Amino acid sequence: MRGVAKADLPTKTCATCGRPFTWRKKWERVWAEVKYCSDKCRTLKSNKTSSR
Repeated sequence: MRGVAKADLPTKTCATCGRPFTWRKKWERVWAEVKYCSDKCRTLKSNKTSSR
């Protein structure tokens, strides 16, 4: 088997919805900066903070 098993990939918790999400290849260089599991959560978070 090539690569790493999905169960062995690093995980984080989404800052908006609180659900866990796993590392993705497209986040390889910016994994330390990733806070949200999806564009939808990122958008919802920015709307919540801008309305205050």
